[in-house]
Amino acid sequence: MSPAYSTTFAVLDIRPEPYAVTPILSARVGITSVGDDPVHAIALRAQVRIEPGRRGYTEAEGEGLLDLFGSRERWAQTQRSFLWMHCATTIPGFGGGAEVDLPMSCTYDLEVAGSKYLHALREGTVPLLFLFSGTVFIRGSQGFAIQQIPWDREDRYEMPVSVWRDLMAAHFPNAGWLRLREDTLAALTAYKAEHGLLGFDDTVERLLTAAGESA
Repeated sequence: MSPAYSTTFAVLDIRPEPYAVTPILSARVGITSVGDDPVHAIALRAQVRIEPGRRGYTEAEGEGLLDLFGSRERWAQTQRSFLWMHCATTIPGFGGGAEVDLPMSCTYDLEVAGSKYLHALREGTVPLLFLFSGTVFIRGSQGFAIQQIPWDREDRYEMPVSVWRDLMAAHFPNAGWLRLREDTLAALTAYKAEHGLLGFDDTVERLLTAAGESA
């Protein structure tokens, strides 16, 4: 393959996938190829990272981020780029350039750093960094050739917070997720049954009220 061949990637848009069973965002990625031969296919991978230092935060958001980054005076040391997810897709052949959808499977598990961060945001944008990798398959006059996507292919994108909130509202309206140990869940279930409560929301609310009164 000619060393002049290259492929670049740019994130054009991110939107909720409307008909998915589980929460999925769809990143629209523009691809430009420079070379004599058309692209036969691309096995594309992306590491998506959050760069929290690229934006400011309201007082309410800062309180929600206390568990992740500590108090504001520590943020210069604690607000480091961190991994949100890995995603991948296979792209069919094209020549010159193309636009493709990259599926991004999401979770609302608040034990996951990315979900905890996104849950704390109220407005503005989410500062994302896409690190692209994978394999480009070229079909030329002398057969197939393979090229690895260079390590420096990356793009930054400011995703509106509303995109994340719309996705979670569609799948978990007015709800969130907490992971509990099995013995904690069993004790909570027993407490709910013993007091004739209808659901776990009522159970936790009863326990919080009791804790507040004792304090």
